[in-house]
Amino acid sequence: MSIERPESGLGREVSDWWKTDIIDMSPGKIRYHGYPIEQLIGKTSFAQMIWLMVRGERPSAEQAALLDAALMAAVDHGPQAPSIAIARMAATCGVDLNNAMASAVNVLGDVHGGAGEQAVGLYSAIAERCHSGVVLEQAVEQELIRFTELHGKFIPGFGHRFHPVDPRAPALLELVTHAAEAGTVSGQYAEIALVIEHYLAEKKGKRIPMNIDGATAVIYAELGFPAPLARGLFCLSRSVGILAHAWEQTGQGGRNKGPIPRHLLWSYEGHPPRDVE
Repeated sequence: MSIERPESGLGREVSDWWKTDIIDMSPGKIRYHGYPIEQLIGKTSFAQMIWLMVRGERPSAEQAALLDAALMAAVDHGPQAPSIAIARMAATCGVDLNNAMASAVNVLGDVHGGAGEQAVGLYSAIAERCHSGVVLEQAVEQELIRFTELHGKFIPGFGHRFHPVDPRAPALLELVTHAAEAGTVSGQYAEIALVIEHYLAEKKGKRIPMNIDGATAVIYAELGFPAPLARGLFCLSRSVGILAHAWEQTGQGGRNKGPIPRHLLWSYEGHPPRDVE
Protein backbone atom coordinates (compact mmCIF):
# COMPACT_ATOMS: atom_id res chain seq x y z
CA MET A 1 0.00 0.00 0.00
CA SER A 2 1.37 3.39 -1.00
CA ILE A 3 1.77 5.96 1.77
CA GLU A 4 1.19 9.58 0.86
CA ARG A 5 4.12 11.82 1.70
CA PRO A 6 2.89 15.09 3.23
CA GLU A 7 5.68 17.13 1.70
CA SER A 8 4.77 16.25 -1.87
CA GLY A 9 1.12 15.21 -1.86
CA LEU A 10 -0.70 12.95 -4.28
CA GLY A 11 1.69 13.60 -7.16
CA ARG A 12 4.54 11.94 -5.31
CA GLU A 13 2.33 9.02 -4.31
CA VAL A 14 1.30 8.38 -7.91
CA SER A 15 4.86 8.67 -9.20
CA ASP A 16 5.96 5.92 -6.81
CA TRP A 17 3.33 3.48 -8.10
CA TRP A 18 6.03 1.98 -10.37
CA LYS A 19 9.72 1.89 -9.56
CA THR A 20 12.38 1.46 -12.25
CA ASP A 21 16.08 1.96 -12.77
CA ILE A 22 15.61 1.93 -16.55
CA ILE A 23 14.06 5.24 -17.54
CA ASP A 24 13.87 8.71 -15.98
CA MET A 25 11.37 10.90 -17.78
CA SER A 26 9.72 14.24 -17.25
CA PRO A 27 8.54 16.96 -19.66
CA GLY A 28 11.41 17.59 -22.08
CA LYS A 29 13.67 14.93 -20.51
CA ILE A 30 14.22 11.26 -21.35
CA ARG A 31 17.15 9.38 -19.82
CA TYR A 32 17.92 5.65 -20.06
CA HIS A 33 20.01 4.46 -17.11
CA GLY A 34 21.12 8.08 -16.77
CA TYR A 35 22.03 8.67 -20.44
CA PRO A 36 20.02 11.43 -22.18
CA ILE A 37 18.30 10.18 -25.32
CA GLU A 38 19.60 13.08 -27.39
CA GLN A 39 23.17 11.93 -26.71
CA LEU A 40 22.37 8.29 -27.52
CA ILE A 41 20.68 9.03 -30.84
CA GLY A 42 23.16 8.66 -33.68
CA LYS A 43 25.85 7.28 -31.38
CA THR A 44 24.23 4.07 -30.15
CA SER A 45 23.25 1.11 -32.31
CA PHE A 46 20.15 -0.97 -31.70
CA ALA A 47 22.26 -3.85 -30.33
CA GLN A 48 24.03 -1.43 -27.98
CA MET A 49 20.65 -0.07 -26.87
CA ILE A 50 19.37 -3.56 -26.11
CA TRP A 51 22.45 -4.15 -23.95
CA LEU A 52 22.01 -0.82 -22.17
CA MET A 53 18.33 -1.43 -21.47
CA VAL A 54 18.72 -4.91 -19.98
CA ARG A 55 22.18 -4.56 -18.42
CA GLY A 56 22.23 -0.93 -17.29
CA GLU A 57 25.57 -0.03 -18.92
CA ARG A 58 26.75 0.52 -22.47
CA PRO A 59 28.76 -2.33 -24.01
CA SER A 60 32.13 -1.96 -25.65
CA ALA A 61 32.16 -1.85 -29.43
CA GLU A 62 33.52 -5.40 -29.50
CA GLN A 63 30.82 -6.73 -27.17
CA ALA A 64 28.14 -4.98 -29.19
CA ALA A 65 29.50 -6.49 -32.43
CA LEU A 66 29.20 -10.01 -31.00
CA LEU A 67 25.68 -9.37 -29.75
CA ASP A 68 24.71 -7.88 -33.09
CA ALA A 69 26.03 -10.95 -34.95
CA ALA A 70 24.02 -13.32 -32.76
CA LEU A 71 20.86 -11.26 -33.19
CA MET A 72 21.11 -10.96 -36.96
CA ALA A 73 22.02 -14.62 -37.53
CA ALA A 74 18.74 -15.94 -36.12
CA VAL A 75 16.24 -13.55 -37.70
CA ASP A 76 14.62 -16.07 -40.05
CA HIS A 77 14.50 -19.73 -41.00
CA GLY A 78 11.70 -19.76 -43.52
CA PRO A 79 8.01 -20.75 -43.37
CA GLN A 80 8.93 -24.26 -42.25
CA ALA A 81 9.67 -22.66 -38.86
CA PRO A 82 6.43 -22.52 -36.84
CA SER A 83 6.79 -18.86 -35.88
CA ILE A 84 7.25 -17.75 -39.50
CA ALA A 85 4.44 -19.99 -40.77
CA ILE A 86 2.09 -18.63 -38.11
CA ALA A 87 2.97 -15.06 -39.03
CA ARG A 88 2.06 -15.70 -42.65
CA MET A 89 -1.11 -17.61 -41.79
CA ALA A 90 -2.22 -14.87 -39.42
CA ALA A 91 -1.73 -12.33 -42.20
CA THR A 92 -4.01 -14.36 -44.48
CA CYS A 93 -6.68 -14.15 -41.77
CA GLY A 94 -6.82 -10.40 -42.34
CA VAL A 95 -5.20 -9.21 -39.11
CA ASP A 96 -2.84 -6.26 -38.84
CA LEU A 97 0.93 -6.58 -38.59
CA ASN A 98 1.01 -6.28 -34.81
CA ASN A 99 -1.50 -9.13 -34.46
CA ALA A 100 0.41 -11.32 -36.89
CA MET A 101 3.66 -10.63 -35.04
CA ALA A 102 2.09 -11.29 -31.64
CA SER A 103 0.62 -14.58 -32.86
CA ALA A 104 4.04 -15.70 -34.05
CA VAL A 105 6.05 -14.55 -31.03
CA ASN A 106 3.61 -16.31 -28.72
CA VAL A 107 4.69 -19.74 -30.00
CA LEU A 108 8.36 -19.19 -29.15
CA GLY A 109 8.25 -21.67 -26.27
CA ASP A 110 10.35 -24.50 -24.94
CA VAL A 111 10.24 -26.53 -28.17
CA HIS A 112 10.49 -23.76 -30.76
CA GLY A 113 12.50 -20.83 -29.45
CA GLY A 114 13.68 -22.10 -26.09
CA ALA A 115 16.76 -24.09 -27.08
CA GLY A 116 19.07 -21.09 -26.73
CA GLU A 117 17.98 -20.50 -23.15
CA GLN A 118 18.34 -24.20 -22.40
CA ALA A 119 21.81 -24.30 -23.97
CA VAL A 120 23.01 -21.32 -21.93
CA GLY A 121 21.76 -23.09 -18.82
CA LEU A 122 23.57 -26.27 -19.84
CA TYR A 123 26.84 -24.45 -20.55
CA SER A 124 26.58 -22.58 -17.26
CA ALA A 125 26.02 -25.78 -15.29
CA ILE A 126 29.11 -27.32 -16.89
CA ALA A 127 31.11 -24.17 -16.16
CA GLU A 128 30.08 -24.40 -12.50
CA ARG A 129 31.35 -27.97 -12.32
CA CYS A 130 34.65 -26.82 -13.82
CA HIS A 131 34.90 -23.99 -11.29
CA SER A 132 34.51 -26.55 -8.51
CA GLY A 133 37.55 -28.43 -9.80
CA VAL A 134 36.09 -30.97 -12.22
CA VAL A 135 38.03 -31.48 -15.47
CA LEU A 136 36.11 -30.11 -18.47
CA GLU A 137 35.59 -33.44 -20.23
CA GLN A 138 34.31 -35.02 -17.01
CA ALA A 139 32.09 -32.01 -16.29
CA VAL A 140 30.54 -32.31 -19.75
CA GLU A 141 29.86 -36.02 -19.31
CA GLN A 142 28.41 -35.61 -15.83
CA GLU A 143 26.14 -32.74 -16.81
CA LEU A 144 24.92 -34.38 -20.02
CA ILE A 145 24.04 -37.55 -18.11
CA ARG A 146 22.13 -35.46 -15.59
CA PHE A 147 20.46 -33.43 -18.34
CA THR A 148 19.27 -36.45 -20.33
CA GLU A 149 17.92 -38.11 -17.21
CA LEU A 150 15.84 -35.02 -16.49
CA HIS A 151 14.90 -33.85 -19.98
CA GLY A 152 15.38 -36.70 -22.46
CA LYS A 153 17.85 -37.47 -25.21
CA PHE A 154 17.74 -34.20 -27.16
CA ILE A 155 20.60 -31.85 -26.25
CA PRO A 156 19.63 -28.22 -26.89
CA GLY A 157 21.85 -26.43 -29.36
CA PHE A 158 23.07 -29.52 -31.24
CA GLY A 159 21.80 -31.25 -34.37
CA HIS A 160 19.39 -29.95 -36.96
CA ARG A 161 16.51 -31.65 -38.73
CA PHE A 162 17.09 -29.63 -41.91
CA HIS A 163 20.83 -28.82 -42.15
CA PRO A 164 23.55 -31.51 -42.01
CA VAL A 165 25.71 -28.62 -40.77
CA ASP A 166 23.98 -25.39 -39.78
CA PRO A 167 25.91 -22.77 -41.82
CA ARG A 168 25.29 -20.10 -39.18
CA ALA A 169 27.06 -21.85 -36.31
CA PRO A 170 30.66 -22.01 -37.65
CA ALA A 171 30.52 -18.37 -38.72
CA LEU A 172 29.42 -17.28 -35.25
CA LEU A 173 32.01 -19.46 -33.52
CA GLU A 174 34.73 -17.93 -35.66
CA LEU A 175 33.72 -14.51 -34.36
CA VAL A 176 33.88 -15.83 -30.79
CA THR A 177 37.37 -17.19 -31.44
CA HIS A 178 38.57 -13.79 -32.65
CA ALA A 179 36.88 -12.08 -29.69
CA ALA A 180 38.57 -14.45 -27.26
CA GLU A 181 41.95 -13.82 -28.87
CA ALA A 182 41.34 -10.08 -28.48
CA GLY A 183 40.35 -10.50 -24.84
CA THR A 184 36.75 -9.39 -25.37
CA VAL A 185 35.41 -12.70 -24.00
CA SER A 186 36.97 -15.61 -22.17
CA GLY A 187 36.29 -18.31 -24.77
CA GLN A 188 35.30 -20.70 -21.97
CA TYR A 189 31.78 -21.31 -23.22
CA ALA A 190 32.92 -21.85 -26.80
CA GLU A 191 35.30 -24.51 -25.50
CA ILE A 192 32.50 -26.12 -23.49
CA ALA A 193 30.25 -26.25 -26.55
CA LEU A 194 32.95 -27.83 -28.69
CA VAL A 195 33.65 -30.48 -26.04
CA ILE A 196 29.92 -31.24 -25.94
CA GLU A 197 29.97 -31.66 -29.72
CA HIS A 198 32.95 -34.03 -29.47
CA TYR A 199 31.30 -36.00 -26.65
CA LEU A 200 28.07 -36.45 -28.62
CA ALA A 201 29.99 -37.62 -31.68
CA GLU A 202 31.77 -40.29 -29.63
CA LYS A 203 28.60 -41.47 -27.90
CA LYS A 204 26.37 -41.56 -30.98
CA GLY A 205 28.99 -42.68 -33.49
CA LYS A 206 28.33 -39.71 -35.75
CA ARG A 207 28.80 -35.98 -35.57
CA ILE A 208 25.92 -33.96 -34.11
CA PRO A 209 27.00 -30.45 -35.11
CA MET A 210 26.19 -27.34 -33.15
CA ASN A 211 23.24 -25.40 -34.53
CA ILE A 212 22.22 -21.73 -34.41
CA ASP A 213 20.80 -22.07 -30.91
CA GLY A 214 24.00 -23.61 -29.59
CA ALA A 215 26.16 -20.98 -31.26
CA THR A 216 24.12 -17.97 -30.17
CA ALA A 217 24.00 -19.50 -26.67
CA VAL A 218 27.80 -19.50 -26.70
CA ILE A 219 27.80 -15.78 -27.50
CA TYR A 220 25.14 -14.91 -24.92
CA ALA A 221 26.96 -16.91 -22.25
CA GLU A 222 30.32 -15.39 -23.20
CA LEU A 223 28.77 -11.92 -22.93
CA GLY A 224 27.33 -12.68 -19.50
CA PHE A 225 23.61 -12.80 -20.30
CA PRO A 226 21.59 -14.99 -17.91
CA ALA A 227 19.87 -17.97 -19.53
CA PRO A 228 16.30 -16.55 -19.46
CA LEU A 229 17.47 -13.47 -21.36
CA ALA A 230 18.71 -15.73 -24.17
CA ARG A 231 15.11 -16.55 -25.03
CA GLY A 232 14.12 -12.91 -24.85
CA LEU A 233 16.98 -12.02 -27.19
CA PHE A 234 15.89 -14.75 -29.60
CA CYS A 235 12.37 -13.30 -29.57
CA LEU A 236 13.83 -9.92 -30.54
CA SER A 237 15.90 -11.51 -33.28
CA ARG A 238 13.17 -13.69 -34.79
CA SER A 239 10.71 -10.78 -34.67
CA VAL A 240 12.60 -9.28 -37.62
CA GLY A 241 11.88 -12.32 -39.80
CA ILE A 242 8.33 -12.50 -38.47
CA LEU A 243 7.74 -8.88 -39.48
CA ALA A 244 9.23 -9.42 -42.94
CA HIS A 245 7.11 -12.49 -43.68
CA ALA A 246 3.92 -11.00 -42.28
CA TRP A 247 4.46 -7.90 -44.40
CA GLU A 248 5.23 -9.92 -47.53
CA GLN A 249 2.16 -12.13 -47.04
CA THR A 250 0.03 -9.05 -46.51
CA GLY A 251 1.19 -7.77 -49.89
CA GLN A 252 0.60 -11.10 -51.59
CA GLY A 253 -2.97 -11.23 -50.34
CA GLY A 254 -4.90 -14.46 -50.01
CA ARG A 255 -7.59 -15.50 -47.57
CA ASN A 256 -6.75 -17.91 -44.74
CA LYS A 257 -4.82 -20.49 -46.74
CA GLY A 258 -4.66 -22.77 -43.75
CA PRO A 259 -1.58 -24.47 -42.31
CA ILE A 260 -1.57 -27.27 -44.94
CA PRO A 261 -2.72 -27.64 -48.58
CA ARG A 262 -6.37 -28.66 -48.93
CA HIS A 263 -5.56 -32.00 -50.55
CA LEU A 264 -3.45 -33.04 -47.55
CA LEU A 265 -6.09 -33.73 -44.95
CA TRP A 266 -5.45 -34.92 -41.42
CA SER A 267 -5.67 -38.51 -40.22
CA TYR A 268 -8.92 -39.25 -38.42
CA GLU A 269 -8.54 -41.88 -35.70
CA GLY A 270 -11.86 -41.52 -33.90
CA HIS A 271 -15.03 -43.56 -33.79
CA PRO A 272 -16.17 -45.29 -37.02
CA PRO A 273 -19.16 -43.77 -38.81
CA ARG A 274 -22.42 -44.16 -36.86
CA ASP A 275 -25.99 -42.87 -36.95
CA VAL A 276 -27.89 -40.96 -34.33
CA GLU A 277 -30.55 -43.27 -32.88
